[in-house]
Parts: sequence; C-alpha cells; structure tokens
Amino acid sequence: MSTHYHRYFTESISHILKQRNLRPLAALSFASVLQATWEFLLISNSQGLENGGMAGLFWSFVWTFIGFGFIIASLSEMASMAPTSGGQYHWVSEFSPPRYQKFLSYITGWMSVLAWQAGSASGSFLTGTIIQGLISIRNPDYTPENWQGTLFVFAMILVIYVFNVYASNLMPILNNLLMIFHILSWAVIVIVLWAMAPHQSAKAVFTQWENLGGWSSMGLSVMIGQISAIYASLSSDATAHMSEEVKDASRSVPIAIAWGYFSNGIMAIVLLIAYLFAIPSVEDALNDATGFPFLYVFQNAVSTAGVNGLTAIILLPVIFSNIFFNASTSRQTFAFARDKGLPFAKWISKVDNRRKIPVNAIALSCIISCLLSLINIGSLTAFNAIISLNVAALMYTYIISISCVIYRKIWHAETLPPRRWDMGRWGLPVNIIGLLYCCFAFFWSLWPSDLPVTVDNFNWSVVIFGGVFIISLAMFVLKGRKEYVGPAAIVSRSQD
Repeated sequence: MSTHYHRYFTESISHILKQRNLRPLAALSFASVLQATWEFLLISNSQGLENGGMAGLFWSFVWTFIGFGFIIASLSEMASMAPTSGGQYHWVSEFSPPRYQKFLSYITGWMSVLAWQAGSASGSFLTGTIIQGLISIRNPDYTPENWQGTLFVFAMILVIYVFNVYASNLMPILNNLLMIFHILSWAVIVIVLWAMAPHQSAKAVFTQWENLGGWSSMGLSVMIGQISAIYASLSSDATAHMSEEVKDASRSVPIAIAWGYFSNGIMAIVLLIAYLFAIPSVEDALNDATGFPFLYVFQNAVSTAGVNGLTAIILLPVIFSNIFFNASTSRQTFAFARDKGLPFAKWISKVDNRRKIPVNAIALSCIISCLLSLINIGSLTAFNAIISLNVAALMYTYIISISCVIYRKIWHAETLPPRRWDMGRWGLPVNIIGLLYCCFAFFWSLWPSDLPVTVDNFNWSVVIFGGVFIISLAMFVLKGRKEYVGPAAIVSRSQD
C-alpha cells in the first residue's frame, strides 16, 4: 500500500490544487522566509532573557538548534516518503499500526491544526504590537493599551488575508526576492549592532545567567526560558504543507526543509551573538516601555529614525513570513477538512474555482488568529500563551508521527515507501533522538514564565491545549470514527 500511497497523493491530487507553481529554489526560499529564525529570535526573546539571561538565551539556542536538527532530519525523511499538504496526520495514517491508524491520525490532525493556527496568530501578534511599540518611541507620552495593540494585530491579519486571497499568484516570484532581502537585512542588523551599539564583555554574554522569573533554581529558570529558542526554531515543516504546490515534491520539499532550517539557524546564531553583546542591561531591556528588548537595544545604538529604519527592515520579512505561514496553515487545515476531519468540512475544504486556492480555509485561519489575539486584552502574557500553545501542539504532532515511523522501521521496514531523502543506517537513531527531544520540548512548553502565578501571568495554553484535545476525542467518538477517512483508507479504496 505504501508505494501506491506515494503515487496517489503526488499524481491524483492535481484535481484539487491544480497549480504546482513552486520550483525547487522557490520552495527553499519559501521555507527560509517563512521560518525567519533570526528575525523571530530577535523580536521575541523576552522570556529567554527573563529566565536565563544572556548566557541562558545563547546556550539554550545552541542546544535547541542541535536537538531540533534531529527532528528536521526525521521530518525531511517523512516528507520525502509522503509529500502531502496534510503533513503529520498523513504520515501518522501511513506509518502507524493499522489498528490505530484512524484514531491517531484524527487526533494528530486536530493538534496539527491547533499548532499551525496558534503559530499563525503569534506572528501577527508580534508585528501588530511592535508597531505599537514604535509609537511609544516616537511619542513618549503615549500610553500603550492592550486593546489598541489587539487592533494593530487585526490590521496585520487583514493584510495577510488580502495577500493570500488576491495576490497568491505572486508568491513564486516574491519568494526569491524576499530570500535576498532576508539575507541583506540580516547583514545590516549585524553590522549596525557590531559597529554602533555599546558592547558587553564576552564573559557577561556567555557566562552571565539570570533568574528573574522567581524560580527556585537557575536550572529550572533556564529550562523555562528556552521557549524563546524553541519558538524561533519552529515552522520547519511548513514546506511539507505546501507539497501539493511544489514541483518534484518528494525531492524538493525535504531539501527545502533541511537547508532552510540549517541556513536560518546559522544566521540566527551570528545575529544572536551580536545582539547579546549589544545589551547593556538585561533588566532595563525587559522593562523597556515598548515591551520589546530589541527596541531597547536599537535605541542605545541609533537615533529614533534609525530605530524606525532598522525595525522596518525586520518587519517586512516578518510580515511576509506571516503571510506564508497563513498560506501553509490554510493548506494544512484544508487538507484535514478534505479528509472530513473537521466540522463544516465541506465548506472549509472548498477550493475557489478561479484562483485554485482554499479561500475558505484562509478566511478561517484569519478568524482564528483574531480570536486568539483577544487573549491580549485580559492577559499581560498573551504572547507567551500563544507561543506555548504553538510549541506544545506542534511537539505533540512530531511525537506521534516520529513514533509511528520508528514503529514502521523496526517491525515493518519492508513496507516503507521509497524515499529520495534517505539517512541509511543512521535513520533510526536520528528518529529516536528526535523523538526524545520532542518530548523534552513538549514538557517545558506549558510552564508559566514567572512566579507567583496569577490570572494575569497564567499560561492559558494549558487550558486551550487540553480543551482542544478533549474536543478532538469527543469529535472522534461522535463523528470522526464514522465520517473521517484517513489517507491510508483513501489509498486502500483507490486500489479496490
């Protein structure tokens, strides 16, 4: 069945999404721009600085980069065997024990949708509130209000919707141009930080640990603070969810996933070193009126106009990263609805006849982003909750999918589909290490950022994750076990 699975999804899916318009280079550019590792590490490191300080943020990113590398290799391998928009839930359906295929695939599909929807919301949240922070710099008398920041987030989400619905045909052209801008803007930021910002000592950057979250030990604090490094490393499987629009997907997608991750990671390490050397005081950076430590660093290096300019060249690739993220999120949601895994599946999986894109899934993703951003009105740590939800749900899907491919390799290796990304005898050890790291990251993703825990700083991701998980179980019992048709079942029927 595995060989037919690959053939079925790479050939017959063309009747749904008919445009394979992403060439290999465009796919790599898409992956690199969407991941935007150095950009997101720079603009979302508050929790890492609070729990770990400069040394904690640096070393946690180093071990995250290494640990995530094993996940990336495993995802690339699975994407080569089964390049489909569904990603993890498709892989679970293909590789899990037949007895549990439908159940595991269904639950994984729900959690994958949750992960990508949370990730989509987090990017818009950042860009919207950064713009609000720039207003604070421009006008020191301005008092930022959470509800105002939420309105800026809504504006960013509207930009995403308009582009993905009305200008999606520009994506292949923009990919390569944005890749160039992604690299050039990185170079500009690094040069400015090295040449114009005040510098810390190497000892302070690499050995000065901070525990500002009130935790009982430095080790515990650093473990909680590593969420910043993990969040910046996410979204590596994005290209997998665009597989049905990538030419020669079984080869191009795993290459884009792997090279996009490692190139972004190396750039992020260089940027992180320059950034940490430019932080005069961790506490002052965390207490800056803008709410963003990187804006505090920029203010110490350049004029107000310079801050605006540097922030603009960061925001542009981040906004397009959010646009691409929504595109990938909507395809994953569309794919799961297409297999009748979601309520209102017929509406969600509808493809616009003229544009050949899942417009309803795009709209739904934008609506969910708006709803998640409402957390900001009543919580001081809304962003931490959203990224924790993103990390936890995504790690869950990785745990299940990698576990299933490990099962298949150990007990039924002869049934695995042919793959052009082959790790040979190292494949199983890499999968096992990747699985262990997934469990490690999942465990630490749901903790609050500081003590004592109150309503204001409570990590609401625990409630949302648990709630969606329970809903997915209930939906499986009520509808999924009867209506959901997993990918493996579809292939079996196609061969009858």
